[in-house]
Amino acid sequence: MSAKPDISPLLAAQTAAAAASQGIKADEFAILLDRLGRAPNKVELGIFSVMWSEHCSYKSTRRHLGKFPTKGPRVIQGPGENAGVVDIGDGQACIFKMESHNHPSYIEPRQGAGTGVGGILRDVFTMGARPIALVNALRFGDPSHPKTRSLVAGVVGGIGGYGNCVGVPTVAGETQFHKGYNGNILVNAMAVGLADTDKIFYSRGAEPGNAIFYVGSKTGRDGIHGATMASAEFSEGDEEKRPTVQVGDPFTEKLLIEACLELMATDWIQSIQDMGAAGLTSSSVEIADKGGVGVEMDMDKVPQRETGMTAYEIMLSESQERMLMVLKPGREADAKKIFDKWDLDAEVIGYTTNTGRLVLKQQGVVVCDIPVAPLSQDAPNYDRPWNPPKPASALDISKYPEPADYGEVLLKLMSSPDMASKRWIWEQYDRHVMGDTIDSSQSGGDAAIVRIHGTNKGLAICSDCNPHYVAADPYEGGKQAVAEAYRNLSAVGATPIAITDNLNFGNPEKPDTMGVIVKAIEGMAEACRVLDFPVVSGNVSLYNETDGVGIPPTPVVGGIGLIENLDHVATLKGAQAGDQLVVVGLGDATGHLGASLYARVVLGLDGAAAGAAPKVDLAEERRTAGFVRSLIHDGIANAVHDVSEGGVVLAAAEMALAGGVGVAFTCQGDLSDAEEMFGEEQGRYLVALSPAAVSKFEKAAAAANIEYLSFAEFGGDAIAGITSTGKKLKIPLATLRAAHEGWLPNYMNGESA
Repeated sequence: MSAKPDISPLLAAQTAAAAASQGIKADEFAILLDRLGRAPNKVELGIFSVMWSEHCSYKSTRRHLGKFPTKGPRVIQGPGENAGVVDIGDGQACIFKMESHNHPSYIEPRQGAGTGVGGILRDVFTMGARPIALVNALRFGDPSHPKTRSLVAGVVGGIGGYGNCVGVPTVAGETQFHKGYNGNILVNAMAVGLADTDKIFYSRGAEPGNAIFYVGSKTGRDGIHGATMASAEFSEGDEEKRPTVQVGDPFTEKLLIEACLELMATDWIQSIQDMGAAGLTSSSVEIADKGGVGVEMDMDKVPQRETGMTAYEIMLSESQERMLMVLKPGREADAKKIFDKWDLDAEVIGYTTNTGRLVLKQQGVVVCDIPVAPLSQDAPNYDRPWNPPKPASALDISKYPEPADYGEVLLKLMSSPDMASKRWIWEQYDRHVMGDTIDSSQSGGDAAIVRIHGTNKGLAICSDCNPHYVAADPYEGGKQAVAEAYRNLSAVGATPIAITDNLNFGNPEKPDTMGVIVKAIEGMAEACRVLDFPVVSGNVSLYNETDGVGIPPTPVVGGIGLIENLDHVATLKGAQAGDQLVVVGLGDATGHLGASLYARVVLGLDGAAAGAAPKVDLAEERRTAGFVRSLIHDGIANAVHDVSEGGVVLAAAEMALAGGVGVAFTCQGDLSDAEEMFGEEQGRYLVALSPAAVSKFEKAAAAANIEYLSFAEFGGDAIAGITSTGKKLKIPLATLRAAHEGWLPNYMNGESA
């Protein structure tokens, strides 16, 4: 029998000072008093503190997020639910979302990253989808920083440990390093699932007078005030925040998935919401708000794994692997049988009402009685002051000496932390469980390809962001993040459908930071409009700062594309000896080196000194991508790779490594050698063509009015090249592979930094 908590302190009125300690500022406390008509008690204040936190309320960005296009012919559900839903034909829907677990992963990397995976899985299967793929987007500090190595090990171990155990393949992702993440790493997790279009479940729809059903794990004291912690800056003493990090159990999550999907095969659920950030508080408030109902719950009926828990602790706990449902009348016993079968707790803890209020009781005493509206739609919604960001100036490459040996430059770039192979990471992830992974993007591909089970259709999945571009020019960088995802999906032959996003920024109360946020969102929104690539779900993670220093702005884009026929796909692996390599989409051919990998790694430049971001011509992006998709669909291309960080030579080198065949290139332009080889102008693809396909390609390009350039030929066992000024380079493929694949394992073994 659990010890009874002393609830008398919970009933005492709370002050502005108490509110401030929980992240509620003086002006917000005044609004709270106005909404309640009295001072809150401790339970009520705790509930307001998490629901009004940046993490739950999006109070600094809500008005700007409205700029995103969110509708389209395939969109079934846009932002506002647990995840986005798009129609993929044949009575099926793809359900997907991306979320952050940044702060917890820095404090406790293994548990923080693992529970990030668990949380995003619940966002997807709570809507009726069986999860089929996981993606992660990771940013770590400088490799020389004393914490970086252990953070990498912990985060990767947490993602692999959770995803592998729960039995969902991790198929795509990205990993970057920069000193700007030294004190605040980023761990963004994305999940993708499949459901029948007539079996999609929502948090909305609850009606008064029905049972509130708690299922999953018992509630403990882990993760209390996790949402508030995730909405504040870091400072010295981060270790003290460990109790705010949740503890996950992937085996329980697997049981929860199966139990929920079994229940969803019935028609007994009226409304369902996972318990993520803010736990029982946010799930009950969201069900009440979206259903236009009230909620009354008895804290004594909540399954608890620790003794003497107060209502405050129960409501604010972020214990994992839990769900909240509203059942149709008379189905409580039937539903409980399903969860008993899967050895999961399942209890009726209250009922919906017609009062529009959140009422909580403990030991028969009302410990909370507040209106729902101020917790949700009537939460603070700020128009933060912002300063228009000043884009970086163009980089004058003529100020820097030409490298003496471009072969050494190529090796240096291919073995740099951002460009080096992440094999050490993705080999720890099960990429093929479930048996439908056709190709994963972690090995250097542009997008993962996952079969829609039992069909010859597939989904392409990717994750993209270049924070260096966003820092140099938030508007162009925001456009580029969306365009890069569009390009990566097109490069495998998929028709881009929609995106999710994870907007990672610093303190929005600083006008300069808020200006970056606003312009990045506007750039992303413009790209989504022109590319018909709507935003259907996402997450905002702000206050990613340590001791007042913010992270590089990192608005990550997760893209989904549809492949109607898996017989017509391309990867970067398919080039054969004798194939011609052409550059498609020449753009303005400026050889852009501003904010580039070359500027950072070879010239040693960073921040504004590295120069302006490349411009993105969205109309050309759309036109060129359509042409590339047609080449793939018509079987003309043996291999395709988009040109991104590092320019055409690094993209060609990646194709050579993937295909196990050398490549010889010739630069033909009138730019400097560095600009020709390593420039990062946008909208370009490399396409490998068999000799028999060259004439077909030429006719197709002429018909589509697409510019291209013959750049290289595959063959041999080396990367060989002639620069535009006649310099030669030649690197054995084995040497390049050793450099490319060696950096990360050597680093993790303590051999490099």
